[in-house]
Amino acid sequence: MKRILVTGGAGFIGSHFLDLLVEKQAGQIICLDAFTYAGDIRNLETVKDRIEVVRGDIRNMDDLRKVFSRGIDTVVNFAAETHVDNSIEGPVVFVDTNVTGTLRLLMCALEYGVEKFLHISTDEVYGSRAEGYFKEEDAHYPSSPYAASKSAAEQLCHAYHVTYHLPVLVARSTNNYGPRQHGEKFIPTVIRNCLNNSPIPVYGKGTNQRDWMYVRDNVQALLLILQNAKPGDVFNVGANCHLPNLELAKRLVKISGSDEKLIKFVEDRKGHDFRYAVDTQKISTLGWKPHVDLDTGLRLTFEWYKQRHNAS
Repeated sequence: MKRILVTGGAGFIGSHFLDLLVEKQAGQIICLDAFTYAGDIRNLETVKDRIEVVRGDIRNMDDLRKVFSRGIDTVVNFAAETHVDNSIEGPVVFVDTNVTGTLRLLMCALEYGVEKFLHISTDEVYGSRAEGYFKEEDAHYPSSPYAASKSAAEQLCHAYHVTYHLPVLVARSTNNYGPRQHGEKFIPTVIRNCLNNSPIPVYGKGTNQRDWMYVRDNVQALLLILQNAKPGDVFNVGANCHLPNLELAKRLVKISGSDEKLIKFVEDRKGHDFRYAVDTQKISTLGWKPHVDLDTGLRLTFEWYKQRHNAS
């Protein structure tokens, strides 16, 4: 990799991936971000002197061509709208960004002869299952407009690989958590409300399960995929750490020293998937496994938010 374009790099996972690239001295790095509400320049504080930051939108071909014309050989696409609740209330921007934006990124990658294209997807494309684990070849049954938009983006990536031989890779990651995650997400919301002694909203009965993965583990897997996978490969990335939302909230309450009485059940989300679970055998063949256990990761995450809460 000589010149790497990371789209959505000022977001939560993207910024941690940039940290890793800089640590590994992976090459010349350009971060392209539209700096919507989810992109924060402060997320780039640790790497700002080692990368180039460009304000631009993956939906805008002029923005893309200005960057690609400088000799990009590797693309890692984190740019996306990601919050399920927002997609239920306003799905159009999810299709615009996640589908049309990905298409235009693929078009430019083909036009300028990119050598590697890693698209960051989600385990939510599979939909829900009560037991067992989804494998990479399983069909998609997305439930939310967000998940549907990510599935559609994946189909475009596959089409560009098959039709145009663009060297595309896809990673389907489970729920990430850690420092810098946007406050709209579940874990930051629980932490913030613990610190403010405010009610902690939990959907339904809190029995919905997710596979929780510390963000640093995820980005290490993504770099391994980028470096070692074959064009056309798809990988599930997960920590095999399944926990109901209520139990996760209780663990954070305990870490914070708050009272479980803060937990309040609220009306369930529309179309709320019960359980996400992916088979991670394929990614393990690249020598990857998660290193940060849930209790350690939650404490690290809580301390990060607590420091910023105290400083505000």
